[in-house]
Amino acid sequence: MADYTSRRTMMVDTQVRPSDVTKFPIIDALLAVPREEYVPDNQREAAYIGENIHISDDRVMLEARTFGKMLDALDIQPSDVVLDLGCGLGYSTAVLARMADFVVAVEDDAALAEEAQAILTAQGVDNAAVFEAPLEDGAAKNGPYDVVILQGGVTVVPDALLTQIKEGGRIIAIFAEGALGEVRIGRKIDGVVNWRMAFNAGAPVLRGFTKEVAFSF
Repeated sequence: MADYTSRRTMMVDTQVRPSDVTKFPIIDALLAVPREEYVPDNQREAAYIGENIHISDDRVMLEARTFGKMLDALDIQPSDVVLDLGCGLGYSTAVLARMADFVVAVEDDAALAEEAQAILTAQGVDNAAVFEAPLEDGAAKNGPYDVVILQGGVTVVPDALLTQIKEGGRIIAIFAEGALGEVRIGRKIDGVVNWRMAFNAGAPVLRGFTKEVAFSF
């Protein structure tokens, strides 16, 4: 039987800590959540490899280094309410739930949403809920949010989503630009989200987050 606890420790020690992610709440959450429970059964052996893991046609579980660095940049507090977009099978939601007060997860794939909720319930994660909806719509009725995190790439973030961020709140996303994607963190100040580059990482672009191409005749 695979020793997933040892693999989890190795993931943190070889993929996360060397990327200057050392805050206790992040390390504690990554060591506590069984990543292998949140991937398709045929991917359990690959759960701790240092790359994005495909969990459906166009959805990945972000590699631990990228996800850890995103959490580090967000500086999540125990009182924060978090919106987790593109949660896949719920791994990111489970990690966030250990760090925040409550997590609202959104998945636009009905099968993934249903399975994510089932896994989270089975794992005893009781401060998170998964909703099936278009990712770009967010979950306005449960907002506004202290933190919004997108588990995949974007080329544009719709204004409808930015309105769901609290004043002083943060949003993080992987912008697909060129060969290397760029992780940017935004903070809402005086009603406007100001973005800055955090680090480089890549992921498939999420449905609903591509620029509209204008046709000219």
